[in-house]
Amino acid sequence: MNITGRLTRNAEVRTLSNEKQVVNFSVAVNDSYRNKQGERVEQTTYFDCAYWITPNVARLLTKGSLVELTGRVSTRAWVSKDGEPRAGLNFHTSQIKLHGGSRKAETVQATAQSESNNTKQETEDDLPF
Repeated sequence: MNITGRLTRNAEVRTLSNEKQVVNFSVAVNDSYRNKQGERVEQTTYFDCAYWITPNVARLLTKGSLVELTGRVSTRAWVSKDGEPRAGLNFHTSQIKLHGGSRKAETVQATAQSESNNTKQETEDDLPF
C-alpha cells in the first residue's frame, strides 16, 4: 500500500532491548470528497509509522515534510488513561520517498542506495566463489 502525507512531528529513533533500532514518526493524509448535498468534506487520517531498515533516515524526516510511503497497515485499539476506548492506524513502512524537490529528497535516495550497496558488497565478499 502507498500513502502520501506530511509528517506531524520529527522522527525519533528508539533502541529496543534486543539492540534493534526503529524510526517512529507520524503522518497526516488529507482527503476530500463531496457529500450528497454537494458540500466539500475534508478528512484527515493519521498514521503512526515505523521504519526498521536504517535509523539514519530519521534526521531527514522532519515535521511538515511531504513523504510517500510504501508498506502495510495494521490497526490497534487501547483504553486511554481516562477510560475512553481509542483506536489508531499503524503503518509498517518498507520504503520512504521524500517529495518537494529539495536536497533532502536527493539525500534520502543517496543514503538508501549507499546502504543498499554496502549490504551487497558485504554479501558478495562472503561468497566462496
